[in-house]
Amino acid sequence: MSTDITSPDITAAAPPHRGRRRRYSQLSRSDKVWLSLMVGIPSAIHIAFVWLPAIGTIMLSFTKWDGIHLGTWTGVGFKNYWTIFTVFDDKFFPALFNNLILLVFLAACSLVGVLLAYLLDKGVRGSAIYQSIYYLPVVLSLAVVGFIWKSVMYSQSQGLFNVGRTTPIDFLGNSQKLFEFHVPFLSFPLGLTKNFAALLLAMAWRHIGYVMVLYLAGLKSVDPSLREAASIDGCNEWQTFRRVVFPVMKPINVVVLVITVIEALRAFDIIVALKEPIGTTVLGVLVKNNLTGEGGGQVGIGSAYGVILLLLCLGFIIWYLINNYREQEL
Repeated sequence: MSTDITSPDITAAAPPHRGRRRRYSQLSRSDKVWLSLMVGIPSAIHIAFVWLPAIGTIMLSFTKWDGIHLGTWTGVGFKNYWTIFTVFDDKFFPALFNNLILLVFLAACSLVGVLLAYLLDKGVRGSAIYQSIYYLPVVLSLAVVGFIWKSVMYSQSQGLFNVGRTTPIDFLGNSQKLFEFHVPFLSFPLGLTKNFAALLLAMAWRHIGYVMVLYLAGLKSVDPSLREAASIDGCNEWQTFRRVVFPVMKPINVVVLVITVIEALRAFDIIVALKEPIGTTVLGVLVKNNLTGEGGGQVGIGSAYGVILLLLCLGFIIWYLINNYREQEL
């Protein structure tokens, strides 16, 4: 008996479902919750304590406010910035000059850190002890470093730099300038004071150890075959380091440069801890003094100082990020 192919009892196959395909995930619902918490909480803390204060500082820099009575601020536009560069130029430019002097000095100290790292990488006897001694200041805050140098090195009664002197030297109280020069658009000279030079030595004591550790880790990661190839080509020790080893450590060089710039621009705690000796003012101190003045600070001026300091830091940070991403693309 033949089957009728046109029988209504045989139904046609249903067309395939063309809806959106559901993506399969290996994460369970609890995994997603924990992942959201692990990402969301640090992000919220970062936004709350970094970005919101930064945005608030930028907004307050265009206002006039005493920092005490809420809602009493008034908009003044760019008046605060104009005041900093004109009326307060005798405060801003000496502070900026001190930051620049600190930047140049710390950059020179970085070379000392490179030298120490290179010598320790040679495997000298007692290198572990030397590493501990050089790295010890890094674990201390700059405020503690300032107190140590004030009492141990610079003290007029028992400081090592005053031992055997009939007339003790007041290293931190002497604000005379070692040198000065005139800038065409300023009515006063800029120069390096003796007490700020004394603070430079204290800050270098900490910075050298930090740079030494970074470069020592970089030297340990350099492929020994590169040095062997340079030696076969007839390069001496200096030529091998300058033409082979140092270029290979370019990522560390960039990191050290950025860290040096940021350390120089945000110098603050060691100066405040030593009660801000005359002639040692930096931009960070100007921010604090204007925000916390007696009877109410000048929050607008202080915020403008902070924005200027932020822009100086961002310039080098952006340069570092661009350089880093460019290397990853290559």
